[in-house]
Amino acid sequence: MTVKTTRWDSAEHLKTDEDIQLYLEACIEEAGDDPAFIVHALGVIARARNMSQLARDTGLTREGLYKALSPEGNPTFSTVAKVARALGLQITVQTAHKTPLRPDACITGSASA
Repeated sequence: MTVKTTRWDSAEHLKTDEDIQLYLEACIEEAGDDPAFIVHALGVIARARNMSQLARDTGLTREGLYKALSPEGNPTFSTVAKVARALGLQITVQTAHKTPLRPDACITGSASA
């Protein structure tokens, strides 16, 4: 008996903004220290949203976007930020520490107790 399979494409299942947010959050959590995994996830989202429109929105070429967001790509942070913004996403940073950082922790030469 022959079993027929089809290639899984996550982009086909990203229909809503909530789908995209949950997918990206899961990818970021799974990525660990692998930024290429996150770039790949942005590429999947870009394909789900329409790569040609994304190219127009970012001012980058469609081919350039495919290359930058491919597994072999190594996009600049500027490109990642443009893509995220054009996709309606916002890049944010939050502390991973359990205890809050002291307000003067990043000030050099401070006289902290």
